[in-house]
Amino acid sequence: MTWEDIWPLLGEGLWETVYMVGISTAITALGGLLIGVLLVLTERGGLLSAWPVNLALGLIVNVGRSLPFIILLVAVIPFTRAIVGTTIGTDAAIVPLTIGAIPFFARIVETAIREVPRDVVNAAIAAGASRWQLVYKVLLREARPGLAAGLTITVIALVGYSAMAGTVGGGGLGDLAIRYGYQRFETEVMVATVVVLVLFVQLVQSLGDLVVRRLSHR
Repeated sequence: MTWEDIWPLLGEGLWETVYMVGISTAITALGGLLIGVLLVLTERGGLLSAWPVNLALGLIVNVGRSLPFIILLVAVIPFTRAIVGTTIGTDAAIVPLTIGAIPFFARIVETAIREVPRDVVNAAIAAGASRWQLVYKVLLREARPGLAAGLTITVIALVGYSAMAGTVGGGGLGDLAIRYGYQRFETEVMVATVVVLVLFVQLVQSLGDLVVRRLSHR
């Protein structure tokens, strides 16, 4: 296989990876943010103290985080088929990617919010802030650098997950590496795929660091 044949394959694989990671990140950001905030609010002494809810959410998150992604990928095949109608392709891969990433990001959100200084929260309460204002204008606002850093880590994890999804026909660069680099012994394809993945991850990390720095100086 010549490089003239490899470049189109790399372009298609990169686009599929960006598509999978992009959609999964958007859903994960919303779902993980909601669950992470609820974990903080429903804990004992929280703004919405509800210990049974907190216990249930914590259990769900812990179970989701404890499963290796390759096992989760296979375990949710019936659910993926019910949602998408197939278990092969980029659209199908988005389902396990999201399910695997939401618990991961939820814990990051929880940690970032817990790092907000208690004095800031007490000052807002003393000023008469409502629960919604405490969450949106105090907790989430003060936790923005940590949330941005956590989302960057999550995106990079999703890139790795998407590569694993290629083992079951999920598409993307992982699928390209398996089909051509491994099964057909095309060393050039494997090397090129690794280089593209490394550059992609480096780009994501650099952009994430830039956002964190800007948020930290506000």
